[in-house]
Amino acid sequence: MPDARVETAIHHWAARFVSNGVPLTDFQEVTAGIASWPDWCAAWSARAAIHDQLGDAVFAAGNKLSAGEHWTRAGVCYHFAKFVFVEDVAQMKAAHLKAVACRTKALPYLRPAGERVEIPFEGTHFRGILRTPTGIEKPPIVIMCMGLDSTKEETDAYEQPFLARGMAILAFDGPGQGESEYELGIRGDYEVAVRAVVDWVEKRSDVDTQRIGLWGVSLGGYYAPRAAAFEKRIRACISLSGPFDWSDNWPMLNELTRETFRVRAKQKTQDGARQYGAALTLKGVAQNIACPLYIVAGKQDRIVPWQDGERLAKAAKGPVEFVLLDDGNHVANNRGYRWRTQSADWMAAQLGVSQT
Repeated sequence: MPDARVETAIHHWAARFVSNGVPLTDFQEVTAGIASWPDWCAAWSARAAIHDQLGDAVFAAGNKLSAGEHWTRAGVCYHFAKFVFVEDVAQMKAAHLKAVACRTKALPYLRPAGERVEIPFEGTHFRGILRTPTGIEKPPIVIMCMGLDSTKEETDAYEQPFLARGMAILAFDGPGQGESEYELGIRGDYEVAVRAVVDWVEKRSDVDTQRIGLWGVSLGGYYAPRAAAFEKRIRACISLSGPFDWSDNWPMLNELTRETFRVRAKQKTQDGARQYGAALTLKGVAQNIACPLYIVAGKQDRIVPWQDGERLAKAAKGPVEFVLLDDGNHVANNRGYRWRTQSADWMAAQLGVSQT
């Protein structure tokens, strides 16, 4: 009988894997061969290595665009090898570093190309990826906030609709996320992290620093509106299936999510993690959100109740568009065609990007 944790990962995140760049057959073959959760990371790393090697081969043949595409796919597969695999941190980190290496190799050869950047923060740095649309001088920029188990190496599919509509993107790993997770723990006052990122963006000469949007996925769907409540340089905000109050949702979280939060919050026990999670709340904060807000929630979400999105929509004081999908799962990745391009169109309108 398959490990319950394997079943949880498949049940909760299958649509996310495929919609964010894992080939369907890869997902089916790899997950079919995993009977025990301890085998998860190695199995996905082995499949990722195939895509990495394909990238190396076509690069040697001079096909650099194809190489970038293969390496990006490898990075996504390595990412999903590590994404909630916190029981073996050494193995998880090895897969993570390969995800970072593959995506970094790909960046110069993507269309548009990407730039790996470092953003100063409290004596260390956030690592990010900046991409600007081709042929547009000083485009507006959308800052992307990761979730509990997402990183900047997973966001290529999320980035594309914004880039295609003339917006630059900056995806970064904040406290408790990606390359920062080994050094910095999760923090509820994520506005501090976003403030540092906006300060860094304002020093760039290649983007329009007066037109900054904010985007957040899953737990990042809490981080983004939380930051927008405090950071008034944000012109518009997108929240995708974010919790309103993390501690309210704690009893219904699955084992993988709880343990991942505990590790990335730098807590020794589950009870400590639950108590720490009380700091991740929009209570007494959401009413300070004055910028336009676009919220996506799915009624079939088994991680963050759709009512959290409704609660945010009612609390925010600025203009709100609330997209509730009856058949949507977490982040509605199973119905991406119902909100991915639509949210990018909405952001383009808020940031003054002409679509004609």
